[in-house]
Amino acid sequence: MDLDTVLEVCDPRARPPWRPGDAWLGGGTSLFSEPQPHVRRLLDLSRMGWEPLRELPDGSLEIAATCTVAQLSRYARHSPAPAAPLFEQCCRAFLASFKVWNMATVGGNLCNGLPAGPMISLTAALDGVCLLRAQDGTRRRVPAAGFVTGAGRTVLEEGELLRSVTVPARALAARTAFRQASLYGLGRSASLVIGVLDPWDASLRVTVTAATVRPYRFRFPQPPSAAELRRAVGSAVGERDWFDDIHGLPAWRRHMALRQAEEVCRELTGGGSGRGAGSAGRDGTR
Repeated sequence: MDLDTVLEVCDPRARPPWRPGDAWLGGGTSLFSEPQPHVRRLLDLSRMGWEPLRELPDGSLEIAATCTVAQLSRYARHSPAPAAPLFEQCCRAFLASFKVWNMATVGGNLCNGLPAGPMISLTAALDGVCLLRAQDGTRRRVPAAGFVTGAGRTVLEEGELLRSVTVPARALAARTAFRQASLYGLGRSASLVIGVLDPWDASLRVTVTAATVRPYRFRFPQPPSAAELRRAVGSAVGERDWFDDIHGLPAWRRHMALRQAEEVCRELTGGGSGRGAGSAGRDGTR
């Protein structure tokens, strides 16, 4: 897509004052996928030179907003962290073309705020913390689980920038289980549920995304029964919070999310699911 309204591409290292019509340019796979009649100037974040992935002294992992899906996938394939398979599973949930795989960024996926964004699912499930930078240089940290507030909506303010997402060492040491559902064999995620078993206190966290307009997380000190799990989801997720589009009706999404939540709980607590720990289960209706 040619953005014929764009008059200038700027280097953000010069800190040009933000003005109406500005847009941050990461990988651009979403920005260039459809007309952007309001955009007049692009601030190219690829010039910032941020290190894509950085292992911090405390064992946590800092993922730059400009880290591409391909870079994250390569890192995960060589990482010894117990949660590393989940990174690859979420990367593969893009079902992306070669161009998107090598250009789409972690930050771009979060900032789009779409329910099916797998980087939203990944960082929310692993207790990620987003570092945001305002135009005046002030910074704030927001849990990744609360970064997206609705379909296409985030906590970002005008001109604010997502710098990175940090995943703590405790989450990287956790066992995980992954389930994804789509109406089509190679379709957009209609429900994506991740289970995380805490390595310290054996508590269980279940994160529901794609089926809902924003991420929903549930923590259980002890493995929940199916009834307890359904009550927890039912009391937190309202009827209007189940996403509705051509990729799945709300009732079907709710059904799949509840079924997948039960599966990840059984897998991580020894109940067995027939797929193996950390497996990339994918349910499709054709």
